[in-house]
Amino acid sequence: MPFGHPILIAGPTASGKSKHALTVAESPGTRGIIINADSMQVYGDLRIITARPTVEEEARVPHRLYGHVDAAENYSVGRWLVDVRAALDEAKALDRTPIIVGGTGLYFKALTQGLAAVPPIPADIRHAMRERLAREGAATLHAELARRDPASGARLKPGDRTRIVRALEVIEATGRSLVDWHRDGMPPILDATDAVKIFLAPDRDELRRRIDARFDAMLAAGALDEARALDARKLDPLLPAMKAHGVPWLRRHLAGDISLAEAADGAKKDTRSYAKRQFTWFRNQKPKWDFVDPTLGKGIVETESLTFAPQ
Repeated sequence: MPFGHPILIAGPTASGKSKHALTVAESPGTRGIIINADSMQVYGDLRIITARPTVEEEARVPHRLYGHVDAAENYSVGRWLVDVRAALDEAKALDRTPIIVGGTGLYFKALTQGLAAVPPIPADIRHAMRERLAREGAATLHAELARRDPASGARLKPGDRTRIVRALEVIEATGRSLVDWHRDGMPPILDATDAVKIFLAPDRDELRRRIDARFDAMLAAGALDEARALDARKLDPLLPAMKAHGVPWLRRHLAGDISLAEAADGAKKDTRSYAKRQFTWFRNQKPKWDFVDPTLGKGIVETESLTFAPQ
C-alpha cells in the first residue's frame, strides 16, 4: 500500500482499536507505522489505566505519540497536530503506511478538517464548568482563569460570568487560550477523501462487558499503583491526565473515601457513558466512515486500497 493512503481507525473505548491497528500494520504489503490519536494515551504516567499498547506490541511495529507527554502538562489538540505532522513526515520518509488509531474524535476532526477559529466544546466540559460556576462563583473561576490563561484573565472583569466560563471552557478543552484561537486556526493535515476510514462499532452489550472486564484486568495489572504514583506527584487536579477514566475514582479510594469496589464500579460506569458519547459523536460528525462490528467473524469491509477483516 503506498504512503498516499493513510488508514484511520477509530472507535469507542475497549472496542479493540489497538489490536486491529496492529493486525493491519503487520498485514502483507502494508509496512505500517501506528500513530496514536487518543488524548489520554499520550501521557507517560498512564500506560495501564489508559490501555496503551504493551511494550511487546510496540516492539512489533513502530508506534508513535504514545506516552511522550508528562502528566504535568496540559496537552492539547493543537499540540497533537504539530506532533502528528512530524509522525506523518517520518512515515513518509520511511515509506511506511500511517495507521492513525484512537478514540478522540476531535483529533480526527482536526486532522482532516483543521481547527476552526474556536473548536466545539464537549458537552461534559461545558456542563462541568457551569456546575462549578454555580458552586464556586465567578470570582473564583476568574482567579483560575488568570492563572491558566493570563491574557484572557486580564481582558475580563471578575464579575463577567459568561465570558469567564467561555474562556475556561476553551482552555480546558483545547489547552489553548481563547485569544490564540481568535488569532489563528490550523489547517487540515490529511485529505479525508484519500484515507481509509474505519470505526469499530461492537454490539453495545458486548462493549459494556469488555469495558467492565478490562477495568478488572487493569486493576490486576497494577492500575492502583499507577494511580498512587500519579497521586503522589500532587499535580493540579484540573490537568487532563488527572481526569483519565478511573483516575479520580481510584484517587478517592486511595484517600480513604470509598472502597476499591466502589471505585471500580464508578470508573466502569463513567467509561460506559464515555463510550456511548463516542458512538454518538462519530455517527453525527463522521457519517462517511465504515462502521464495522469487530466482534463478528465476518463482515469484511472492502475499500479501494484495503481489505479490512475484523479478527
